[in-house]
Amino acid sequence: MSRLAKLAALTLLAAGALATGACASTKSINELLADPARYRNRTVQVSGEVVDSFSVANRGAYRIDDGTGELWIVSEVGVPRRTARVSVKGRVREGFNFGSLSDALKLPPGIAAGLVLLESSHKAKR
Repeated sequence: MSRLAKLAALTLLAAGALATGACASTKSINELLADPARYRNRTVQVSGEVVDSFSVANRGAYRIDDGTGELWIVSEVGVPRRTARVSVKGRVREGFNFGSLSDALKLPPGIAAGLVLLESSHKAKR
C-alpha cells in the first residue's frame, strides 16, 4: 500500500471515529437516573411522552416518561405539548438551578435542584 493510500485510510478512520464520538448516544431515562455522574455534561438522546409542560416567553421545561423513568428537559426554544411523543438531544446536568424561571412557572419543589437535560434539539415523533 502506498504512503498516500495509508494516509488517506488513516484520515478516513480518524474522521469516522470523531463523527461517531460526536453523536449523541441513545439512553433510557433509567440509565441516566441510575448513574448520573457517568453522563454529566455529555450529550445524550432520550425519547418518551411529554407528561408535564411549562413555558414562559418561549422558554420552559417539560417532563418526559419513557416507561423506565421520568426526566425534566430544559428548553430555550419552546416546549412540546402534553402527550406529544418526542426524541430529545441535550446535555445532562446535575443540580441545575432554574433561578427565577422556577418561581414564574411555579414548578413542583425539588425540580430546580435535580437532574435535567439541557435541550439542544427535539423532534416530535409520528
